[in-house]
Amino acid sequence: MADPKKDDFLDDIDAAADEEQADLNEEIDDVALAIDELRAERDDFKDKFMRALADAENTRKRAEKDRREAQAYGGTRIARDLLPVYDNLNRALAAAQENGAQASGPLVEGVELTLKELLKVFERHGVTRIVPKVGDRFDPQEHEAMFEAPLPGTKAGDIIQVSAEGFMLYDRLLRPAQVGVSSMPAT
Repeated sequence: MADPKKDDFLDDIDAAADEEQADLNEEIDDVALAIDELRAERDDFKDKFMRALADAENTRKRAEKDRREAQAYGGTRIARDLLPVYDNLNRALAAAQENGAQASGPLVEGVELTLKELLKVFERHGVTRIVPKVGDRFDPQEHEAMFEAPLPGTKAGDIIQVSAEGFMLYDRLLRPAQVGVSSMPAT
């Protein structure tokens, strides 16, 4: 017959082994839980990093676009301020041509040269003239109707008078050409 003390000893070994296995399982569960938490934290940091990287790239692209626009359109205010100078030089030339021989030759020549130089500066900086002609169609993207009048021999929407030239800065309108438009009804 077996010694009862030896059976209790074997039971104690099995219980100790079960207890040790339970402790190991609990420790493994704790480690697995910690690993899962670390993976979630890593994924969160990775997501934040990717968003920050995308945001930085978008900011870089936006800054580059703003820089290009500032370079191209930064002179808009000064160009607009110079348009009355162009208009006044044109008026001076028109007045000199009306006076004919009374106008001082060197003065007229100086005004013409100044106007040509101003146009060269405009061209160098992307400012182009909009020069509508009588009979052209009215385009609200480039023209400003100063008045409408019925004029026989024209169609509604035809330009009948040009009051002032317009100007573009690259693809942006600085000032629309000021025109009179026919309002002849369709017959």
